[in-house]
Amino acid sequence: MSEPGNDPFDSFAAWFAEAEKGEPNDPNAMAVASVGADGMPSLRMVLLKGWDRDGFVFYTNLESRKGVQLQAHSKAALLFHWKSLRRQVRIEGLVEPATAQEADEYFATRPRGSQIGAWASQQSRPLESRFALEKQVALYAAKFALGAVPRPPFWSGFRVKPVMFEFWRDMPFRLHDRTVFTRSSPAETDWKTEKLYP
Repeated sequence: MSEPGNDPFDSFAAWFAEAEKGEPNDPNAMAVASVGADGMPSLRMVLLKGWDRDGFVFYTNLESRKGVQLQAHSKAALLFHWKSLRRQVRIEGLVEPATAQEADEYFATRPRGSQIGAWASQQSRPLESRFALEKQVALYAAKFALGAVPRPPFWSGFRVKPVMFEFWRDMPFRLHDRTVFTRSSPAETDWKTEKLYP
């Protein structure tokens, strides 16, 4: 079980590679926490679709609850929990929109059914019946029956640019190992590292 190194991105790369080998279900699944106008936190699972030293990227309907909240309050927290490996990584950071080119390129790789679904779903809004959703799917499937399905203007991505990482490893007797990396802003290159009591 690898100990986090001196660089949080390198440490994440090593742990993520191990998760891709050892975690049987969606090693790229992560919880994303945002906050509403009333200060109430909101949390949901999404799939990580790309990451590098500039941040962690996922895609969604911009008019969904998380989309609206992240556009209004550009801070978020992420959590990767790899139960099979008995590890987790917490990330906190600032949020910026993915570029249109990034969103277009990723959208083009999605299965056609998922592309149609992005058009059909008014994500996070009340749904009168399953039939209403299926009707919208059929409508957009007919509309885009020929050729490529374009990316909806209300569908794109977010990048979380870390200012904090915490690497957590399960240890005997709940004396877990916690390593935290912090920096004052995403522009900083130096990280402060410390251990935390379990």
